[in-house]
Amino acid sequence: MYELADIYHSDNIEDVSDQFIAAAGILKGTFDNVGECGYSIPSHWDIGKVYKRLILGIAKEKKVSVIDALFLAYHSFVSGKIDDYNSSFYYENPQNILQAFLDGKIE
Repeated sequence: MYELADIYHSDNIEDVSDQFIAAAGILKGTFDNVGECGYSIPSHWDIGKVYKRLILGIAKEKKVSVIDALFLAYHSFVSGKIDDYNSSFYYENPQNILQAFLDGKIE
């Protein structure tokens, strides 16, 4: 999908993602961090900005491709912290989030 971003960039993101999900055979799961949230949650665009900064930071610091950085970000403990909207980690300075990833711990 990333490699085709220049082709799909002006298409409806929900339609494009639905097509990729269907093509990959991804099934609906039971993960629901929104239902567990006691407060208003950020939009998917806001969350995407946090992940974008983290992924680009990982790619630069680790000297890996953006795709490899994406997998590193989403498979790290930091992802769970970002997605816990009952905590304040999501709202941290982007450099602090990157540093937590690089250190493997939250200071």
